[in-house]
Amino acid sequence: MGDETVSVKVAVRVRPLLSREKLSKECIRVFVNRNQLLLGKDQNFSFDHVFGESTEQEEVYNEAVKVLVDSFKDGYNATVFAYGQTGSGKTYTVDGDSTQPGVIARAAGDLFNYVTNSERDEYTTFEVRVSYLEIYLDEVKDLLNKSQQEPLNIRDDEKGHVIVQGLKEVAVSSVDELRGLMRFGMAMRTTGATLMNEHSSRSHAVLTFYLDKKSSKHARNMEVTSSKFHFVDLAGSERANRTGNVGERFKESIHINSGLLALGNVISALSDPKRRSTHVPYRESKITRLLKDSLGGNSRTLMITCVSPSTDSFEETLNSLKYAKRARMIKNRPIVNKDIVEHEMKRMESEILYLREQLKTRENSSEVSSESQTNTESLTELNRELNNELELYRTLITESIKDIKYCLERKSVSKLSK
Repeated sequence: MGDETVSVKVAVRVRPLLSREKLSKECIRVFVNRNQLLLGKDQNFSFDHVFGESTEQEEVYNEAVKVLVDSFKDGYNATVFAYGQTGSGKTYTVDGDSTQPGVIARAAGDLFNYVTNSERDEYTTFEVRVSYLEIYLDEVKDLLNKSQQEPLNIRDDEKGHVIVQGLKEVAVSSVDELRGLMRFGMAMRTTGATLMNEHSSRSHAVLTFYLDKKSSKHARNMEVTSSKFHFVDLAGSERANRTGNVGERFKESIHINSGLLALGNVISALSDPKRRSTHVPYRESKITRLLKDSLGGNSRTLMITCVSPSTDSFEETLNSLKYAKRARMIKNRPIVNKDIVEHEMKRMESEILYLREQLKTRENSSEVSSESQTNTESLTELNRELNNELELYRTLITESIKDIKYCLERKSVSKLSK
């Protein structure tokens, strides 16, 4: 499993023409059955999924996203991120609306259906948590924490994992509670009007589900898996001459485009076999640091590229499709995220079982030579040492679980104060 490589999957979604685009012509032909599209007269592209203008939200989820949710439930990290020019349908695809829920709401429903059904098994316990942040003007803001005063910092922990210091992870016990937090975070997100989008997202947003699963049919065979699922809504690429941005909006555009440029550099480096093994510029921006595992790391990842069919957006659409084509060449190495100590404990127990079988075989032998007697004594001593070491591991695990539960009881919040 650890050596398995999988490509980043790419879906392209073509939205319908908007009312302000009705006078323009369409520049895209979609061939859904072949997962291909033709841009203009001669620009052909193939992707893992291609969705036309009439595609419903449910189809996008079932065809492209659901498989990642299933992997997430099995202990794999997963990421879905939406990319495209401003006004291309990214936020609608990810968040949806009251009549057509997006991929996040549908994933939340599937997750809690799984947890609810699995909880009938008395030996398995679950904990689901959620965090929600935005990167606005290159500063990280917690969308679930009203009282946050200072921007949050991103750093690497002692294991090399990227973490956001001070980011609130809220424990949730139902899909309604989770969706309530999602609505709360969306309301906190920075938006603004431009000439191309009346409700333009002015920040990159990352919503993360965390799933901890403990299975203990026997105390000595307890398994712990911890996985996370990032849903990333990237702010749209913008050109000032089309958006009409000035003042604060223009400043926002600079930061948005800077982050997207850094993301493009990371994708270019990872999609080039000659550069992949050298330097990948994750540290050029905050969004690329947060997506380090998602692109080239321990994750199953889907990029949903949203485009406009209008001839007015031909250049932006072409750039988005080229961007998506490069992303398909990225290789990730997803693994099931099991607790390392648990694996070591199992290894030791298997070794002890083997030694006990060896001892039993020798004890049943009618003739025991002096040499075999010596071997038996050596095996007995090794068995004793392994048992002592195993007991130490059990004690350490028990204490660690107590500490984790204590921290969670203090940090987890079931409801936000309104």
